[in-house]
Amino acid sequence: MSQYAHPSVLVDTQWLENHLNDPNVRIIEVNMSPELYKNAHIPGAVFWNIFTDLLLPDLKMNVDAIAFEKLMARSGITNNTTVVAYGTYPGTGAWIFWFLQVFGHENIRVLNGGYQKWKSEDRPLATEFSTFPITDYRAKATDASLRVLHDEVKASIAKSNVYEGLNLRVLLDVRTLQEYSGEWFFDRPPKAGEITGHIPGAVHLEHILTLNEDGTFKSFNELKNLYHSKGITPDKEVFPYCAIGGRSGYIWFVLKYLLGYPNVRNYDGSWNEWSRLPNITEKLK
Repeated sequence: MSQYAHPSVLVDTQWLENHLNDPNVRIIEVNMSPELYKNAHIPGAVFWNIFTDLLLPDLKMNVDAIAFEKLMARSGITNNTTVVAYGTYPGTGAWIFWFLQVFGHENIRVLNGGYQKWKSEDRPLATEFSTFPITDYRAKATDASLRVLHDEVKASIAKSNVYEGLNLRVLLDVRTLQEYSGEWFFDRPPKAGEITGHIPGAVHLEHILTLNEDGTFKSFNELKNLYHSKGITPDKEVFPYCAIGGRSGYIWFVLKYLLGYPNVRNYDGSWNEWSRLPNITEKLK
């Protein structure tokens, strides 16, 4: 891990097992349902539900500071707590790294390999819900530099391949090929009224290609070669997007913290927002 631009943001499974009882460390498992969490999770991990804790009913990211403070407080997290994030879905921990950074939490680590590697190594698992005393958490002002909004994405299409200062902008679609090609809407065929496809000019590179078979991140050189092969280089400003902003938040982490790209912002509105904008059919031409 030492080759990465910021290797300290990652922890391995042995480090986490050594810190299971550390009062200054709080482990967060992010999952789609409590049933998956109850089946078996890392001991002491607090459960965050993707749909009720992180997303609004319309599937937009919940970036309300008060809601965030309540989530952190009920999870037993203080402003000084080191948070270690993981999920059963590849890349979830890195998405949470982005999410916590938006609100200014400083001490965050991503479990390299996530639940997949932890379980494969027969490390301890628990089934009981983890609860901790409620804290008094105070969020910082949201960091707008980590996000890009749809108006700027639209403007970037009109300025495609035009230098602005020294940065060339790249729209990066990190979804599956079926989503990018319009065969799927999120993870299934589209229903009536649902628009599929991709943002005009977007380069496609699925997020899962950044991982090894055991769920750990590929090496610095492998990641570098992967992105350079698509013309996604550090001199360019990169706007990753996906369906609801999670997978693109993960790629924001890969580009910025593992490869050291200086200009990356997550379009967390992603296809969920873009496909519902007025006159979207014109924007797909």
